[in-house]
This record gives sequence, structure tokens and C-alpha cells, in this order.
Amino acid sequence: MKRRNFETIVAENDSEPREKKADITQSNNLDWRECLEKIAQMRLEGDAPVDTKGCHMLADKTADPQVFRFQILLALMLSSQTKDEITAAAMHRLKDYGCTVENIRKLSGLELQKLLIPVGFYRRKAEYIKKVAEILVEKYGGDIPNTVDGLCSLPGVGPKMAYLAMQCAWDIDAGIGVDTHVHRISNRLGLVRTKTPENTRTDLEDLIPHSEWRRVNKLFVGFGQQICLPVLPKCSECLLKDKCPTIGVKKAR
Repeated sequence: MKRRNFETIVAENDSEPREKKADITQSNNLDWRECLEKIAQMRLEGDAPVDTKGCHMLADKTADPQVFRFQILLALMLSSQTKDEITAAAMHRLKDYGCTVENIRKLSGLELQKLLIPVGFYRRKAEYIKKVAEILVEKYGGDIPNTVDGLCSLPGVGPKMAYLAMQCAWDIDAGIGVDTHVHRISNRLGLVRTKTPENTRTDLEDLIPHSEWRRVNKLFVGFGQQICLPVLPKCSECLLKDKCPTIGVKKAR
């Protein structure tokens, strides 16, 4: 099996043209409103990994706003291809060291790598983080960009990270952050029929009103971590089981 490199994962197929929408016939009458509300009901406990260790929880809310935004961005960069628990542990180590742009600039690459282990692709991420710290000082006065394009121009930052950074760091709903959970679940439910996360984002944004965009990522990620699993989803526990077309599901519990 050909191994995907980190650049491919981060890019998230952003360069691919938007595919033509498929004509999805939902004979089960399952629409986005019902999906969001039923998933919200299943997520009332707020006990999924994303709820306590997601990127929005890992930055120091008492820190200077500029430092807080930098920590949000770092948490997002570390989270790619890494479990929430491992990302959270790495962020705790960084904050104990002093997670500011200036402190990260002073660290050597090897020192930063040691703080990141065992984050996925930690060597490459350490390299990107060092470059990002330099760019933020040189171009943005030590702050992070406040546009999606500006964020995506940074090394190691893809569309999903950019949209979530806009939401969590700047409190701006510029788009829906689509990770592997959002992409999988949106297709499994038949809300979209797409091949890439970026296509999923644009189709979801066409389908769901802007006022609801902020809810989607956190709801779907927690749902995907606990019930709508990648393999052997717990369909017997799902409130949508009677209407879900379970697209792509070969075996469930």
C-alpha cells in the first residue's frame, strides 16, 4: 500500500476541482435538520474526547488574546492524524514550557520534537511550527492571520484547520471545518455524496444555513468518536437508525 505523506494529508485535496453534485434521492426523508437535532440529542452528555480534549479546549483562555490564538493554531496543527488525547498531552507540555510565538522561535528543532512526541508526523510538524512562528513575527506582528487564505498560506495548515481556527481563535464562522469524521458521516447519512473533505465542505455549506455551521464539526466529530465509528458503527444505539441509508457500511453493531 502506498503511504500517504503529510503534505498530501494537510492539503486535504484542496487543489481538486469541485465535483458536480450527485442527485441524491433520500427516500428515507432524512434531512440535515433532523440529522443535527438527533445527533445533538445523542451528544447531550458531552463526554466524547473532542469535548474535553478537542483543539478548542487546549488553548489557555486566561492568556493574552494573541497567545491564545497562537495556541489554538498549534493545537490544530498537531491534531492532524493524531488522537485528541495525544494532541492534548503535547499541548500541555508546550504550555508548561511556555507556548508563545517567541518561546517557540527560541527552541531548536530537536527540542521541539521532544515536546511533540508521540504526535503523528512530529518531525514534520515541528519543522512547520518553527516556520510558522517565524512567519507570524515577520508578517503578522506575532499574531495569526485573520483570514482563511492567510491561514492556508502557512506551512502545514490546511482548509479544515483554517476554518476551525477562524471559528475558535477569531470567533468568525467562515466555513465548516471538515475532518475525517464530518466527511465520513455526511456521506454515510446521504447528506452529500463527495470524494474529498473540501467537496464535502462546499456541499454542506450549500445545504446547511450559515447560522448552523458552527455546530456541525463538534457534533459530528463526537458522534463519530462514540457511535458512528469508521468501522463497525454502533447503529443499534443511533437515533437515526430507522432512516439512515448507512451508505458504505458493510457491517454494524
